Amino acid sequence: MRRVSTLSAALLVLACTFAAPSIVRAQAPADDDPAVLRLAEPDFTLIGLPTSLRLPTFGSSFRVTHRFTRPLGQGDFGDLAGDFFGIDSGAQIGLEYRFGLVKNGQVVFHRTSTRTIQFSGQYSVLRQSGGAPVDVSALVTIEGTNNFRDSYSPAVGAIISRDIGTFAAFYVEPIWVNNTNPFPTQLVDHNNTFMVGIGARIRLLPTVYITGEVAPTSGYRPGQTHGAFAIEKRVGGHLFQLNFSDNIGTTMAQIARGGPPQNDWFMGFNISRKFF
Repeated sequence: MRRVSTLSAALLVLACTFAAPSIVRAQAPADDDPAVLRLAEPDFTLIGLPTSLRLPTFGSSFRVTHRFTRPLGQGDFGDLAGDFFGIDSGAQIGLEYRFGLVKNGQVVFHRTSTRTIQFSGQYSVLRQSGGAPVDVSALVTIEGTNNFRDSYSPAVGAIISRDIGTFAAFYVEPIWVNNTNPFPTQLVDHNNTFMVGIGARIRLLPTVYITGEVAPTSGYRPGQTHGAFAIEKRVGGHLFQLNFSDNIGTTMAQIARGGPPQNDWFMGFNISRKFF
């Protein structure tokens, strides 16, 4: 009996010895698996600016952007309450679909109710790890007004981000946008905009976040510097966001142009859903 117990113990130790490396190998890729939820980076955008979040190959995501066009500062509080804080007014709506075309790469289609269509491509170049302190992704976009028939505005940039554990993510995004001036014949020397998007997402509760972003610009800049903040709730594969911004734009050129010169603020929301 003692011999059987000794043999069983030896076999158990031997099994654990050989099984342990396989367990480590099975778990290690999961840390870099784009299908695994990243608590500090749960969505593909902040408010208008993109994040470094990857899509699994052949995975997809859908997003609705909604910006009420009534300025929150227009009239007194009674007027604002009478319009139900802008909900009774018109809105600029955007529909977005993104698809994981290749490993670490995704393509995006975004159309707004102003008939502007934007196509984007994003590729993860560097992943934050023990040897790299940040994530780096390359970003290219091109948008066209009148259902991609007029006034094309290409853009190229980078998304540099860093997660702080599972509680926060910070972003710096230098982006150059061509043809942001809708009247190039008047200001031929100011037809492009260079902006540096700066943003953060902080997890306050297990599924509740606050998010903010700002995009200082140089070059053609007819409006106020784009700025926005939001509170959001994650529910499974959904993210529900209530946001406030000085700019109702959601494409790169719209964000680069900034908000109205009057420095108005607007209420809006984003709803996103992952399909993987």
